[in-house]
Order: sequence, then C-alpha cells, then structure tokens
Amino acid sequence: MAESNVLVLGTWASPFVLRVKIALHLKSVNYENHEENLPESKSDLLLKSNPVYKKVPVLIHGHNPICESLIIVEYIDEVWTTSASSILPSDAYERAQSRFWAAYVEDKFSTALRRVLFGATEEDKRAAMAEVSEGMVLLEEVFVKLSKGKAFFGGENIGFVDIVFGSLLAWIEVIEKLSEMKLISEAKTPGLVQWADCFSAHEAVKDVSPDVDKLVEYALKLGARVLKATAATN
Repeated sequence: MAESNVLVLGTWASPFVLRVKIALHLKSVNYENHEENLPESKSDLLLKSNPVYKKVPVLIHGHNPICESLIIVEYIDEVWTTSASSILPSDAYERAQSRFWAAYVEDKFSTALRRVLFGATEEDKRAAMAEVSEGMVLLEEVFVKLSKGKAFFGGENIGFVDIVFGSLLAWIEVIEKLSEMKLISEAKTPGLVQWADCFSAHEAVKDVSPDVDKLVEYALKLGARVLKATAATN
C-alpha cells in the first residue's frame, strides 16, 4: 500500500465505515484505523473532526477531515487516481446513474433495512421487510442493466454502487438469520446471488467485512437498547 498519513475514524459494525475501508483497499492506500467506542462515547477527535453530525465515518487525510461515507468514497477515487481502476465511471451518464442508484440505496433501501431490525412496532417492521423485498427485486434489475453481463455493478471491477450496496451484505445476512427468510435468493434475485459471492470474495472486501455471527449479537443488544429507550419515552 502506498499512503501512510490517512486515518479512519469508525466502528467495526458500521456499513458506512466499511464503504470507506473497501475504497481504500481498492486503491491500495495504507491507513490507520481508529475504533470509536460507540454508542457509549465519542472521542474528542471525532467531535472535533465532525462537529456538525458527530458521526462516523470520518477520513482524515493529512490534517483534513472528510465526512459522510459517499463523499469520502468519491474523495478517495479523486485523490488516488493512479491506484487501480476508477470507482466511478468516466462516462458522464454512467457516472450519474451510479450516483443515482447509490443514493437510492443510501436514502431508501438502507433505511428500510434499519427499520426491519429496529422498527418501533411489529407492523412497522413488517412494512419495512416488504420494502426491502421490493428493493431487492429492483436492485436485481439495476444489476443486470449496469453490469452489462459482468461480475459487478461497475462492470469488470467493483464500482460505486457495489461499494454502497455491498457494505450492507453482512447486515442483510443478519436479517436473514433473525427472520429465517432469504432476501437474496436464486428464485428472485439470481444475479445478486452471484454478485454477492464475487463481491464478498474480493481481496478488498473479505478482510474488512464484519463477522455475521458477531453482528447478530450486536444487533440483538442494540435492539434491546432501542426498545428500552422507546419505552422510557412513552
């Protein structure tokens, strides 16, 4: 790896932090990982580096902090241009499409996933699961369109949509384990089945992806904390 003055503020369970790590690995950038003790506390460095949202991830390059995972991934792609292939397409229309579908995953799909796990009521969780199932079918169609018969949304190489959606795969497996329901299946999403296998096995991904069983334990503890907090406000 080629760089040493890079620091990532994050936490192991966050799919948003995972996006940053995957992008850095794709670009062969050496970085230091700073694990925040969330949600119990936030370091002074985090509060100083992201005073607006006070959230991870934060990428500190030199002395400059960059916040928000999608912005960080684009920053990495723009700064380390000589390392590996581009994360975003060079074609303007294809780049716009990648940003659109990444925004869909960020704004709608990942929100529905969170509601499946931590929704306020069982009715809300069921409605969110229906949204996730519909989203999977939609993303299957998007994969066929964007991949053009190749292994990834980005074609032959991992691209922007791959990183944004792929960072959620471990959490999707958590939901599958807890609900005993397959969200990515040969019957409904055969393209995504093959994509998920290729993505998870990639050198830039496999060493930084969280352990699913450990995530299940984390999700159960976090869910209990959310439930307790909800009960306290009612």
